[in-house]
Amino acid sequence: MKHRYLPMTEQDQKEMLAAIGVSSVEDLFSDIPEKVRFQGNYSIKPAKSESALLKELTKLAQKNADAKANVSFLGAGVYDHYSPVIVDHVLSRSEFYTAYTPYQPEISQGELQAIFEFQTMICELTGMDVANSSMYDGATALAEAGMLSAGTTKRKKILLSSAVHPEAKEVVKTYAKGQYIEVIEIPHNEGITDIEALEEMVDDTVAAVMIQYPNFFGRVEPLKDLEAIIHAHKSLFVVSSNPLALGALTPPGKFNADIVVGDAQPFGIPMGFGGPHCGYFAVTSKLMRKVPGRLVGQTVDDNGQRGFVLTLQAREQHIRRDKATSNICSNQALNALAASVAMTALGKHGVKEMAIANIQKAHYAKTKLKEAGFEIVYEGPSFNEFIIKCNSSISAVNRALLEKGIIGGYDLGRDFKQLENHMLIAVTELRTKEEIDEFVAEMEDYHV
Repeated sequence: MKHRYLPMTEQDQKEMLAAIGVSSVEDLFSDIPEKVRFQGNYSIKPAKSESALLKELTKLAQKNADAKANVSFLGAGVYDHYSPVIVDHVLSRSEFYTAYTPYQPEISQGELQAIFEFQTMICELTGMDVANSSMYDGATALAEAGMLSAGTTKRKKILLSSAVHPEAKEVVKTYAKGQYIEVIEIPHNEGITDIEALEEMVDDTVAAVMIQYPNFFGRVEPLKDLEAIIHAHKSLFVVSSNPLALGALTPPGKFNADIVVGDAQPFGIPMGFGGPHCGYFAVTSKLMRKVPGRLVGQTVDDNGQRGFVLTLQAREQHIRRDKATSNICSNQALNALAASVAMTALGKHGVKEMAIANIQKAHYAKTKLKEAGFEIVYEGPSFNEFIIKCNSSISAVNRALLEKGIIGGYDLGRDFKQLENHMLIAVTELRTKEEIDEFVAEMEDYHV
């Protein structure tokens, strides 16, 4: 192709204006009074040719420190994981990357089946009964869980562990504000939700208690102990979970969670400098009619052949607005497909091996950093993240590491004043022994 896009010629413009009975582009704005129109010049660069523009954008992109050219120990919700090559191959098929909404099942069976398989695998990982076709990301999925809880229980208070991802907490609070729902944070104790504080805070006015598992600090929360306290007051138990971790950890469904949400990014979805990703949303069967977004169901046609259809659509596009469960009117079908292909390629045993590799390599890094003189903050059971304390600002440490081709951990001082000079380190299955050893060697001058 000569062009990556279809340019508009002067003739095209003339024909379009003629078709609507307007002589010039300026005439389109004739209803806007001159005194309120912008009269100056916009502060943007002059147009460039396609080749010149590509060169400029490439130079800008090369300023980004990506995980392909650097060794990454940055996690905090977005992780550098192995993605089977078949993921990109399947996503590149036009049947999938051009698909939008599978409203017509007779021509959308491939898309519908892919979504159905995603739902099935999410249920197997989480131990839940029903999962939807995906959400925008993990944070919005958690917020939707809060809204579902308030609507179901008819209560206007949510307890949110302070060990939940800070950005996810802000999304929950934003959603709650519009619904006049009070959100109160439960303090943490040594990096896990304070059980004694929870016992004092939860009562019959609480719609839901939200816990992250593993939590933002990398710790594995004691879901069994938390569940008993939460359900004693008939509040809903909401768990936000890294789905890869569930390959090794006991799934929240085994601890009687009512709603399990999270981000499917660890499975075949690129970090993408923060997105787009894919949230998942799973519930018990008694809540399935309250689930936001879409669900794909399995059925049979007139000939008894297996088929797939959209079902239980309680979105405002389909029913009266006041009866809708949510205004989420879409899903991340392509990214959900990526997660499905990745999970299928890895298989049940592969997902478990990958999860265990994260635990083992993070433990190795933790041990080596201890030997180098670092204090491990909030010591205890963890998945692939943990915290160390440094003797200077984390931003300064990370700048020095980047010069060595290493992307350092997350600066916890950005969100927690008491954790200034503390770094959250993520070690995934992709990190080699040599890379971990090099990271520890480069960090030696920064321990307290």
